[in-house]
Formats: sequence, structure tokens, C-alpha cells
Amino acid sequence: MPLRPIALAMGLAVLTACGPSDTFYTAPQTEVTERIPSRYSSIEVLEVSLPLYASGEDVLVQSTGGTLQAGENLWADDPTRAVTLSLTRALTEITGARVAPSPWPFDSFPAARVDVRVERLLADESGRLNLSGQYFVADLDSRARDRARLFDLSTPVSDPANLSELLAARSRLVGDLAVMIARDGLG
Repeated sequence: MPLRPIALAMGLAVLTACGPSDTFYTAPQTEVTERIPSRYSSIEVLEVSLPLYASGEDVLVQSTGGTLQAGENLWADDPTRAVTLSLTRALTEITGARVAPSPWPFDSFPAARVDVRVERLLADESGRLNLSGQYFVADLDSRARDRARLFDLSTPVSDPANLSELLAARSRLVGDLAVMIARDGLG
């Protein structure tokens, strides 16, 4: 039964190996070029909630029958932490606001809080990587309305068996999600 990596891939560059069969992967930086001003000068990003299968240290593979199995590859960083930091960086670059992950590291309180809950992060058989869930923006200054939005994003992957392509696709999706949050939730 052939196995293919699922789209929860969080790393691109091989870093080190701690044993003969373990290879660690680290997440590529999410690149964004869009600039969208935010109504908030400071934004806290809560830890991104990932499905259980996407938050473990093992890079999982999905069989043609749909079951998920641990392979020999490991994430170099905790996937939840990596996605949270990638989203935080992308929102900083897009909005120009002071954006930081939770816990908030500054003395003054943030003006807004972003909470992302991912329900699906998988590649499908049609060659697309899918990221879906819901995000929430809380206006902590009570100047605007709180917002809740669903998201269902996808991007093509020319070779779903190629881990590097899946990782690049995941990076694109985090960038797309950041643009969506900046435009529809923070603007």
C-alpha cells in the first residue's frame, strides 16, 4: 500500500539526525508581499489550535485507505509553536502592527487578540493541500465589533508524494490565512 505525506508538513530543510532513521524538518518562513493596514496598533496571537494528528512530533503519512501512520521523519519544532510563530510573523509583515504570540510579552495590553482553530490540514487525492477552520478577532479596546470567520483555503501541490512541495504549500496557506485575517478581521 503506497504512502504519501499528508499536508500537515511543517518543515522544509533537513537539519540533523539524532539516530540512523530520524530526520528532522524545520518550517520555511511564510513569505507575504501584501500590505494591509490594521485598525489595531497591537495584536496578540493565541496559540494556533491544530488537530491532534497535526500537532505531534512525527511527520505522518496517509495511506491510500485514509489511515495516518508515523513515518521516520520528525518536526524540528513543535508544530503548534511553528504555525503560531509563522502566522505571527506574517501578520506583522502584512499589517505593520506590533504583533506577538501569547503570552503577551509587553507591559501594555494588546488592542486585539486573534484566535485560530484549525479543523483540517490535509492533502487530498486531487493534489490540493487544504486548510480549514475558524478564526476569531477580539477587540480588547471595545472600539469595534468582535469578529468570527470560517476559512477554507487550498493550494495546488504538483506532487503530493514530495515532502518539499507539501511544505511549500503549507507555507503558502499560512500566508493566505494571514492575509485573510488582516483583510477581514483586522482591517
